[in-house]
Amino acid sequence: MLGQMMTAPLLISSLIEHAQRFHAQTDVISVNTHGGEEHISWGTVGRNARALASVLDRLGLGRQARCATIAWNNRRHLEIYFGVSGGGFVCHTINPRLFAQQLIYIINHAEDEVLFIDATFVPLVAAIRDKLTTLKHIVLMEPEVGEAAEALPGIIAYDDLLAQGDPEYAWPQFDELTASSLCYTSGTTGNPKGVLFSHRSTVLHSFASNLADSIGFSAMDVVLPVVPMFHVNAWGSPYACAMVGARMVLPGPGLDGPSLVGLIDRHRVNTALGVPTIWLGLLGEAEKAGSKLESLQKTVVGGSACPPSMIEAFRDRYGVETIHAWGMTEMSPIGSVNQPLAKHLDLELDALHRLRENQGRPPWGVELAIVDDQGARLPHDGKTQGELVVRGHFILNAYFRATPEETLQNGWFNTGDVATLDSDGFLSIKDRSKDIIKSGGEWISSVELENIAIAHPLLADAAVIGARHEKWDERPVLVAVKAEGEDPDIGDVLSIFEGKIARWQVPDTVVFTDALPRNATGKVLKRDLRDKFRNILLN
Repeated sequence: MLGQMMTAPLLISSLIEHAQRFHAQTDVISVNTHGGEEHISWGTVGRNARALASVLDRLGLGRQARCATIAWNNRRHLEIYFGVSGGGFVCHTINPRLFAQQLIYIINHAEDEVLFIDATFVPLVAAIRDKLTTLKHIVLMEPEVGEAAEALPGIIAYDDLLAQGDPEYAWPQFDELTASSLCYTSGTTGNPKGVLFSHRSTVLHSFASNLADSIGFSAMDVVLPVVPMFHVNAWGSPYACAMVGARMVLPGPGLDGPSLVGLIDRHRVNTALGVPTIWLGLLGEAEKAGSKLESLQKTVVGGSACPPSMIEAFRDRYGVETIHAWGMTEMSPIGSVNQPLAKHLDLELDALHRLRENQGRPPWGVELAIVDDQGARLPHDGKTQGELVVRGHFILNAYFRATPEETLQNGWFNTGDVATLDSDGFLSIKDRSKDIIKSGGEWISSVELENIAIAHPLLADAAVIGARHEKWDERPVLVAVKAEGEDPDIGDVLSIFEGKIARWQVPDTVVFTDALPRNATGKVLKRDLRDKFRNILLN
């Protein structure tokens, strides 16, 4: 018989077991919901996760029972991540920014039996408690229940629950294809859809995250995940950081500029992850406070397109590398990361900087392609635009309670994005297929126009939509929010497009508004803007 390698199931418990064994003294710094910081370690996180898993066993939950969280980024949430999944249950992170009816739908659709909540969300849960049909236990993520017991009778304090557990609990072994965690999409059209991750997919995604060609966490890093733990599991960063024993700084509820600048400078954070709107606040506060962000080496930006002006601000003002990434809940979420190739070292600096503005290339485990309306493959020449489809080791096979036939197209998941791919795999997202503007038979990218507009010093925010036009079918319209204390006119704003794009692509007009509507994950609701302004060019 030929010799072979040992095998063991790829389980999330193996990640925290490794962190507890070899990085037991490495700090995990957590901002508490009510203020103040708590310094623990991966060793403590590991022991508490084991204790939690043992208690859930004693509560009589069946294997694969869903245990939900409505919580900020803090150390108890981190312990729940590993304790729930490691014990053989499913960790269901819920976005508290969803509407009440969506929360009710999600919790009942998932059939959650346990709900862990931060104190912030006691009123939110109390208001819908009587409509949650499968819920058996509510746990407050605090040392004691206090006043929450009046709003939610029977609520249990997390620390009291943990005290009943066994910190030496032996992690159970089971099939790596067992479900580990559940996230729902933001539900911009219809009810949110569930994405169920497996232990195998999560561990493989962690490997992909930790590649040097990807985000590349290491034991030398101090990582600040500003992206919420209820948003695609903080992009998988808790699992990837446990795998390598990176120090983590969990920011709690304070995601404002002053709070984040303080955390970065105080704890020498060198890697931070978040969406563009968060980094706008950080950059503004750093300049205002005179911080040089000396420790920060790289920011990972995803969730929506990163404006080139933001990449320039991080690079030129603070010497910080911005890594543009792209992905989706359905992809665990990493689909591509912008890391250059060796041949790009010979590029002129301006050309290299332009290269870093697209969404990058897929890590191992992800395959990308573009197709036409009939599903036929299109060339990867960096010019031909088509529908972006994906498949791979940590890509959705079927939505929760749905089938692959209902979810996939010829074995691929259609992302709903219009994009180009070049021969090296570099991806450039042009737009969402529902947002791209079709003017006189030509496509205009709203993303490209927004990236230019957001750099205007007199604007605080901007979005581009397609409005109806008698001759051209659609024309771009810029919806803009003025910067505080500024009062530009339409001509002032449109002047920023001069020399940057073809003249026929310049928006026909500018509409000023107080704020842009956003969904629960911070993305602009262009559907709402189209409903409001779609006929503005016909009047």
